[in-house]
Amino acid sequence: MRGYLASSIGVACSAALVLPLSLTSGAVAAPPQVPDLPGSTQSLPLARIAASDRSARSLSQTAEQGLTERDVGPFSMVGVVWDDVNAELHGTVQVRTRATGSQTWSGWQDVETHNHEHGADPGSAEGDSGKVRGSTAPLWVGESDGVEVRVRAEAEHQAPLPAGLRLELVNPGEELADGRSGANRADVAPSMSPTVLPALSRSETEAQPEDQPEVQPEAQAEVQPEVQPRAQPDAAGAKPYIGPRPRIITRKGWGASESLREKGFAYTKSVKAAFVHHTATGNSYTCKQAPAVLRSIYRYHVVSSGWRDFGYNFAVDKCGNIYEGRAGGVAKAVLGAHTLGFNTNSMGIAVLGTYSSSTPPAAAVTAVARLAAWKLGLFGANPRGKVTLTSGGSGKYKKGKKVSFNVISGHRDGFLTDCPGGRLYSKLGTARTASARYQGRG
Repeated sequence: MRGYLASSIGVACSAALVLPLSLTSGAVAAPPQVPDLPGSTQSLPLARIAASDRSARSLSQTAEQGLTERDVGPFSMVGVVWDDVNAELHGTVQVRTRATGSQTWSGWQDVETHNHEHGADPGSAEGDSGKVRGSTAPLWVGESDGVEVRVRAEAEHQAPLPAGLRLELVNPGEELADGRSGANRADVAPSMSPTVLPALSRSETEAQPEDQPEVQPEAQAEVQPEVQPRAQPDAAGAKPYIGPRPRIITRKGWGASESLREKGFAYTKSVKAAFVHHTATGNSYTCKQAPAVLRSIYRYHVVSSGWRDFGYNFAVDKCGNIYEGRAGGVAKAVLGAHTLGFNTNSMGIAVLGTYSSSTPPAAAVTAVARLAAWKLGLFGANPRGKVTLTSGGSGKYKKGKKVSFNVISGHRDGFLTDCPGGRLYSKLGTARTASARYQGRG
């Protein structure tokens, strides 16, 4: 018997109107209930589990919640969400899954619970939308049709688990033959929407026209974008330091369903810093599966966590492929939801995987450096330099505090978190040096 509660949301994809160095796309506000389109989310409420020891019983009736082993619909990514975005889950989350079409169950896998440091800044339209929920990081488990989960409170915190715990099971859906993951919208031109923006040489990059803000008439921008001129020469006759644009797989290329996200785009004024993250989704994926991982994270961010769109501005897989993240234009200052308190005037680059104890592949670090050289260069930022940003409020810096960062920083520099993992964080010095070299700074 496959009895399960499914919150399955049909999705539709819109192709983006692309100009050189500018990729923008439109969207409708809510995903329509359209059958037979890729992707779905099953949302299962957790139940109290009898405590197995006296210390847990004395803590709270909600010291342990979960679901027993059961059949469910197909999914490839899991996570846990709860009602109050400001409530922290002080405890552990573990899951077991069964591979689709088999009787083989995995061992217990840990889900990263410290995820509240990712998200929109306090006081922003996205952060104060009333839709955002507390959430763990999502975990990629591959194609599965069975699950068991247990959530245990830490006794030392003497606090119950957050209210409204639910297990989210995400099915990324199949990518269509033309690279889409749903139906085209009528208000965009699919014929002009590439799945990949090719790499450019330095001279080709410098020859690209100035990027102009292109907000769709229906867009509701949180911060109206200012015209950001191309980085200016440091001295008379000197060329600006802009790295060659790397190859970028667009949202259409990885199958983003544009009707899933909120309508319009949100912008900030500039890109002065790049914060590097790991997604903490595990390293079991193949590079061929990376688009499905991205579609799963996207659905988890929007449907399960209540965000307006994919949180990061860009993503990089273990093979060094670079992907467009949050919609609004790859060359523009798109406001993301990646580094709580410091999303303004920055961009977030997420490396798919978990790099606390695993060393990131050299290809991924190189991709981060190349992407940063280009995007930071468009706004005149030196990858080896320092920048001062004003905190919007985080667990590490109070709102209004001016903080000095490396232009290429790790998430942990702005918040008390392990992200991007110790092994990836240790590679950021290498990335800064390489990125400056790609900009021609020697």
